[in-house]
Amino acid sequence: MRSSLAPLLVTLACAGAALPAQAQFARPDEAVKYRQGAWNVLNQHFTRVGHMVRGRLPFEPRLAQQDADVVALLARLPAAAFGPGTDTAADHARAEIWAEPARFRELGERLVAETGRLQAATRLHDLDQIKAAWGAAANTCKECHDAYRSH
Repeated sequence: MRSSLAPLLVTLACAGAALPAQAQFARPDEAVKYRQGAWNVLNQHFTRVGHMVRGRLPFEPRLAQQDADVVALLARLPAAAFGPGTDTAADHARAEIWAEPARFRELGERLVAETGRLQAATRLHDLDQIKAAWGAAANTCKECHDAYRSH
């Protein structure tokens, strides 16, 4: 019981700390570093689940669930770091993010929803359900990258 409670407490603490994140940035470059860091860590964990669903790594339900928990938490964080003045050349973000904030926000909300579904699927330990949820989340990532990320 104790070991399963600790990750939940850490997740709740991090989620609570993320809510006022935009106010935490003294300078725009801090916001850019924050969102880049969040995306980088999210990508590492999302990719590992992807390797499991594609058969490149053995399917380990416990590890998939841990990775999905991290992904679901981190998916919520970057949105606060796209405020005014954070559209810099040092980033992969396109100017369309700031020109189309409603659509960008909608895709961010969809990412949160899809990664939540992935998290729920991993709790079932059913590889087919995890594959479906991972694919839906990956499609959301692709749609946003195609529209808002310079490659």
